[in-house]
This record gives sequence, structure tokens and C-alpha cells, in this order.
Amino acid sequence: MRPEPRADRTVAAAWKLLTAALFVALLMPASAQAQDDDTYSQQEILNKARDFFGETTGGLAKAIEKVFADHGRPNAYIFGEEASGAIGVGLRYGEGQLVRKRGGQRKIFWQGPSIGFDIGGNASKVMTLVYNLGSDESLFQRFPGVDGSVYVVAGFGVNYQKSGDIILAPIRTGAGLRAGVSIGYLHYTAKHSWIPL
Repeated sequence: MRPEPRADRTVAAAWKLLTAALFVALLMPASAQAQDDDTYSQQEILNKARDFFGETTGGLAKAIEKVFADHGRPNAYIFGEEASGAIGVGLRYGEGQLVRKRGGQRKIFWQGPSIGFDIGGNASKVMTLVYNLGSDESLFQRFPGVDGSVYVVAGFGVNYQKSGDIILAPIRTGAGLRAGVSIGYLHYTAKHSWIPL
């Protein structure tokens, strides 16, 4: 049996390499497209936030830019309203809609206690960016957070809450007077509850 000429082997190797490169090139845009279909871009969130808050200030854009710089693209968001008050011990209650790109909307509630050097009350509009959310039901748990670690710019405040892999980034703006630092958690539920536990 005569050995294959060297030129033929080189052409065959080049052809295999080209085929592999094309295969990888075709797969990568598909996976990137799948991620784009499941998550929100910074511009999409900014547009939705402007519609929700009714604001076009640079402060809103900077708050969203900060969250994207820290955590990237969210795969869900919550928009709603909340009220809170504290004299050392505080309470927070809210309700809104969980929105997913493919899963539609779902009504949710949140409530929670806090304790610390904190006094006052406020009512807020809240848009929470949600990261690494699997099923909707995985949101229904307690998320600890430290309200004193808030990033504030032009009337918009952002803090982070984390439980397991899920990260929440509430962006708040509202009216009222409240000052201090506190620790606590928010319990997200499918039904309204006055018991903040």
C-alpha cells in the first residue's frame, strides 16, 4: 500500500481544522443568543426603569450602571412599591410584579424586620434586578441585607441582598425621612402577610 502524499495529508488536516473552526463559530453565537434571550441588557433595563420611575436623570443611569458593573445582566426584575418605618426596630412591606423575559409576570409580596441605629419612615418605588433566578418559587425565601451599605446617587439608592446563588439589587427612590444604618432581611412571598418573619 502506497503512503498518502504529504500534500494530501496537509490539505486533509487543514480541511479538518477549518471544519472544526466553523462548527465552533456556529455554536458560539447560538449560546450567546440564548443568553441574550434569557437576560436583560443594560439599555433594556434603563428603558424599563425610566418608564417605571418616570425619571430621566443621570442618577438613575448611574445606579443601573453600578449594578451592571457589579453583577452583569439580570435574568428577571421586580417593580413595585413599598413602605417602611423604624425607631431602632423597623418594618418594611412591599408588593409588585416579578417579570421574566420568557415567563411573563407574577404578583409577589415582601416584608421584613430590621434592627439598628435607624429612625424615620419612607414610601418608595422599587425596581429590583434579579440574578441567577431559577424557578419563580426559588425567590420565595428570606434575603438578608445591610441597608447602611447603600450606594446612593441623585436620589436613587441601591443595596444588595443574597441567598445562595440568587442576588437581588433593589433600586429605590421615594419620599420620606429616614436616616441611620440597620441590618435585617426581606422575605419574598406569593401571598400578602402582615407578619414580617
